[in-house]
Order: sequence, then structure tokens, then C-alpha cells
Amino acid sequence: MTTLLRGRLLSFKHLPQSVDDTGSYAYENDGGLLIENGTIVATGPYADIKAQAPEAVAEVDHRPHLILPGFIDMHLHFPQMQVIASYTANLLEWLNTYTFPEECRFVESAHAERIATHFYDEMIRHGTTTAVAYCSVHKTSTDAYFAEAMRRNMRMVGGKVMMDRHAPQGLLDTPEMGYDETRQVISDWHGKGRNHVAITPRFAITSTPEQMEATAALAREFPDLHIQTHLSENHEEIAFTCELYPEAIDYTDIYARYGLLGPKSLFGHAIHLSEREADAMSEAGAVAVHCPTSNLFLGSGLFPLKALARRQKPVRIGVATDIGGGSSYSMLRTMDEAYKIQQLLGERLNPLESYYYMTRGNAEALSLVDKIGTLDPGTEADLIVLNAAATPAMALKMEVTKSLTEELFLLQTMGDDRAVVETYVAGKPMKSILQ
Repeated sequence: MTTLLRGRLLSFKHLPQSVDDTGSYAYENDGGLLIENGTIVATGPYADIKAQAPEAVAEVDHRPHLILPGFIDMHLHFPQMQVIASYTANLLEWLNTYTFPEECRFVESAHAERIATHFYDEMIRHGTTTAVAYCSVHKTSTDAYFAEAMRRNMRMVGGKVMMDRHAPQGLLDTPEMGYDETRQVISDWHGKGRNHVAITPRFAITSTPEQMEATAALAREFPDLHIQTHLSENHEEIAFTCELYPEAIDYTDIYARYGLLGPKSLFGHAIHLSEREADAMSEAGAVAVHCPTSNLFLGSGLFPLKALARRQKPVRIGVATDIGGGSSYSMLRTMDEAYKIQQLLGERLNPLESYYYMTRGNAEALSLVDKIGTLDPGTEADLIVLNAAATPAMALKMEVTKSLTEELFLLQTMGDDRAVVETYVAGKPMKSILQ
């Protein structure tokens, strides 16, 4: 199956250094994207790509809309769809009052499968083509998550949560069970379709040293797998964690002691890092995943994105919604809040940077940029089509929008799922099927 998409094409080459850094991206005002069997085979000016296309090519004209790589969400919780928008004071209260009771329901396959359907519908609706998710402690939740990913042919990362203390009985495994079930999840799902399994200890508070040893064993046995957990989200959490592991220098050192600090380690939040911790993260190549709507909703703190990026030893950064502590499935809404956080810190996050992080930047953070995150030939055709005049208010603003960066900022500031005209997964239009 060969398809030719026409529209304005935007894809990033590297992190933009300023709002005027035109060399950081490729833009075609009238572009063509040729897709064969789910893969991009050619991209460039429409006339050139049309000339290369087979005579009977199926052509879709998306002008005047923008065509970008699909958004990538680096950290969210699949079982927390019905936890979003729960009124609470802070992280630990929120976990105990809402999150843990909800996650207990995922022992039931029927519930996990129902939520998985809704979860993927929302990803598609909001233009997210790859996500990195925590399932619940139950293998049933992980099975539902990856089975639905295979049905939709989406490149997804996820893992069975490991936790053996400080949670309700219905949410606890044991070091042995966490190890055995994670191995089984890897056997059942990793590399099947476009699935990636991540080793997933929830965080050091909910894992005993024995479970952390089991996690370390998994990391040694499967060195190519991602590891995901939480780090330094709020001050109360940090203090409690360090009490539980008094031998560690600090929170980050706990993970390092168990061999969990490396280039495929994804640390949700990482707001309150010391200089020593930031150095350790940088030296290991680990990723700090910024979750702006969640950080604001739970009052956790202001993530120093710009400061971490410009350090002498810079920290790799990803961005994410963190559903359900996060308050929106939209990566556009997420980066709108990221912009505001940097404003409060006296920094500037320009719109080119935002779209880099949502696409290529997150793909690089996942070590998957050879497959997703760009419009480069040879990569997978996970794409989105954006309309900056999707609502009456946006259309009114578009009347006075004079540049690409102004349009991108408008989409980021006022856009949501209504601005996503279409979401393509491996070259197949998926959003229109939902409507």
C-alpha cells in the first residue's frame, strides 16, 4: 500500500538554540510524504515526491494543515484514567486516597481491557502515537495494555509495576513475584508487534531492598530494556525515601546502588535534584522526564528544564503528561504548562523547543529516533496533522499570525485534541475511525 500525503511538513534535526534557529528543523510549505507499507520512503517538495510516486498512488491532501511526527508521551499511568481530576493536597495523599484503590481494580481482566480501549482512543485522539506507561502491579493490566497496542499496531513502551510495601494488600507483589511476572511479560510481549517492555519498580518507597535486588537482576539480564521509575517528585517523598535507604547518599544514589542508573533509565519528575544528583544523571546518560501539568496539579514544584539542559554536565530531558496526576492527555496542553513553569523560573521556552521535545527530543530520550520522532525516510510513518484554526477563537488569532513559530505557539497555547485533524499509525489514518 503506497500513500502520498500533501501538506506543510515540519520535522526537527536537533534541539533549537533560539526562536530564529531555522537550521534546527526541516520545513516544506508545500510538501509531499510518500509512505509504503507503514514506512516513510521519501519526503520533500510535493512536486518532487509526486514525480517519484507510483501512478496509482493514493493521495491525501491535508493543505493548509501542518504534518508532523506523532507526539511521544514519556511517562503516564494507564490504570489512572479514572483517577484524573481527583481533588487532593499532595502526592502521597493522592496516591493513598485515589490511585491505589483504583489500581486494585486492574486485577480483573475485563476492567483492564475496557480501560485499555479508552486509553488508546485518547492517545489517538490527542495525536500521541507512542507512550511510555506504567501498568498496575497485576500482569492482567500489562497483558491488556500490550494486546491493545498490537491491535492498533502502535509502538508502545510499558511495564508491570513492581511494589511490595507501603500500598494496599491488593497492590502488593513480592520480590520473587515481581521478578517472575516481569520475566513473563518480557517473554510474552517484548518485540511482539511494536511493543517494548520496561522494567518498572514504581519507586523506592514501594519496593523493599529485596525487591530492588530483584529489579537489579532483571536489569543485568535484559540490559537493552528501558527502566522506568519515579525520582524526587516532592520534598515529603524525598525525605521518606531517604529514611528507608539510610545507607544511600541521596535519592538518586539508591537507584545507582542497584544498577538502575543508565542511558535507558527514565526518571519521572526529577524536580528537586542536588548538583551531585544532576551530575550522576548526566554521567550515566539517564533521562529526567518533565511532567508539568502533574507537577502543578499536585503542587510538587517547578522543574528546572532550562537549567538542567545548559549545565556543564547537561541532563537528558523528556516531557510527559503523567496521567492521572497530570490533568490533560494533550501534549500541546502539557507544553503550554511547561512554558509557564519556565516563565515562573525566569526562563524562556520557545515554541520550536516545545515541538522538538514532543517529537524528536522524546524519541532521542527513548533511544528510538531511528524509528520514530522525525519525517526522515526509513522511519515509521507515525504522523499527526494539526490545524491551527481548529476553533473559532484559534481561527481569529490565525488571522494575525505571521510566522511558523507564531502558529506553533498558538497551537501550543490554545490547541488540544480538536486541533488534531488526523493521527496516522504506521501510515494508517486512525483518528477518523474514532469519529
